[in-house]
Amino acid sequence: MAKIILASHQKGGVGKSTLTYNLACNLKDNAKVAMIDVDYQGSLVKISSMSEVPIFTIDKLDDVLKDDYDFVFVDTPPYLSEELPKLYQLADAIVVPTKAGIFDVLAMEDTVNLIKEHNVEEKTVIVFNMIKPNTTLTEEIKDQASQYGLKIAKTMISDLVAFGRSVMEGGVTDSNNAQRQIDNLSKDIFTILIKK
Repeated sequence: MAKIILASHQKGGVGKSTLTYNLACNLKDNAKVAMIDVDYQGSLVKISSMSEVPIFTIDKLDDVLKDDYDFVFVDTPPYLSEELPKLYQLADAIVVPTKAGIFDVLAMEDTVNLIKEHNVEEKTVIVFNMIKPNTTLTEEIKDQASQYGLKIAKTMISDLVAFGRSVMEGGVTDSNNAQRQIDNLSKDIFTILIKK
């Protein structure tokens, strides 16, 4: 049965789609992987013709789960949708990407409340994404985010050009630093999957 990894944050622009795409592409050579695009903007669906990993819309979720995929990555919309409670229950790991900005962390509150309401805290991890280099702000924001009581991933994803290009190149391919970060984040997520 497929392991389901869900990216969720009610705020747009925190990199859910790019992160979902890169995590899925990172496993494609060693596992059977699919993506589900729940976001009505359809960012992932729009690039499905370029992707080596199949991308489906939410109406195909049941069919995908009946197939023999090892991992299914789910990209959710930047608002609290009616599908989220069901997806939270189905998920084996929930990734909450956020930028290291006070407004981004504050905007997580509704997402965190929904996660707690559905008792899925133990399979949730906050991931700092699109991090600017050489700033002390990140540590201050991490302290702020820790007040939510959720696990914070050891790995932070930098604001690298390689991630912007990755959608056109089948995942990060030309940056050792970007690849190392995605590898390490994948390991952080596997830690959650193993505990489940």
